[in-house]
Amino acid sequence: MDTAATDLTFRDATETDVDALVALVESAYRGDSSRVGWTTEADILQGQRTDPEGVLEIIESTEGRVLAVERDGRIVACCQLEHRGDHAYFGMFAVSPTAQGGGLGSIVMAEAERQARETWGATEMHMTVISVRGDLIAWYERRGYRRTGRMTPFPYGDERFGIPQRDDLQFELLVKPLV
Repeated sequence: MDTAATDLTFRDATETDVDALVALVESAYRGDSSRVGWTTEADILQGQRTDPEGVLEIIESTEGRVLAVERDGRIVACCQLEHRGDHAYFGMFAVSPTAQGGGLGSIVMAEAERQARETWGATEMHMTVISVRGDLIAWYERRGYRRTGRMTPFPYGDERFGIPQRDDLQFELLVKPLV
């Protein structure tokens, strides 16, 4: 295992983790705190990224789970994994802004892919990314994901997903074979 990963604990999140997970996701994507890292969406979306009800729904789902990643007893990263037949869905990916840029995201992603392949027999990982996030999409492409050009609309008017600051937001499906 990578030496950077030796001080990490991977586990399924529970309902007692909801508040910490919401705080982590918000800190990685929204507001001034997100500007410490490179994954901020603060310039394209304001408001919330997620809420306790949404996170709890994912944790309680029988088709998936939230992988919590701890260092020194504190959740520093997370992701959603959902079993969807022959593929898995990867979402709600967040790394603490103060821990970004050191390889933690790559370690978490590799573990999520391993678990999807070994637990569910998934042959592909799917995710959706806001299409104007070129830096983030490039990061995923360097890890083997490919753009499909398949778009779905951003949920304008549903503030549970944030308050858009521009009118051209949509999600693009990215796919990676898990071999």
